Amino acid sequence: MRRIAVAVLVAGVVFCAVYGLAASLGVSSKSLGAGNASVSACQSGTLTAGYAVSYDSTLPGYKVGVVTVTGLDTTSATNCASKSFRITLTNSSNTSLAEVTGTTPASGTSFTADFSSSNALAANVTGVHVAIAG
Repeated sequence: MRRIAVAVLVAGVVFCAVYGLAASLGVSSKSLGAGNASVSACQSGTLTAGYAVSYDSTLPGYKVGVVTVTGLDTTSATNCASKSFRITLTNSSNTSLAEVTGTTPASGTSFTADFSSSNALAANVTGVHVAIAG
């Protein structure tokens, strides 16, 4: 009987400690951690990505050059101006082939990312993922 009482007491202490630690984790719309919070987009419109290709005889084949993203909102109250971006080129397995980071412009409706040095074969690219944070 004494073992059961000690086991229940230890379980109660562990539960209270874990619950207390979890309650102290902070979550906001600008950072994520354990917990849940609503993370809103900086714009409601859709971004569209396209890319130029150039032939590279050392690969050999066509590689992705400059990716252009259009549809950027830099004028509304909750806009995407001057925010960090990450563009990732992926293959059919959703594996990253190359990635470029930067900052969106303060004005305008488009921005670019140069993938020329990544030597990502255009034939292998099946997805372009764009993430804007900040």
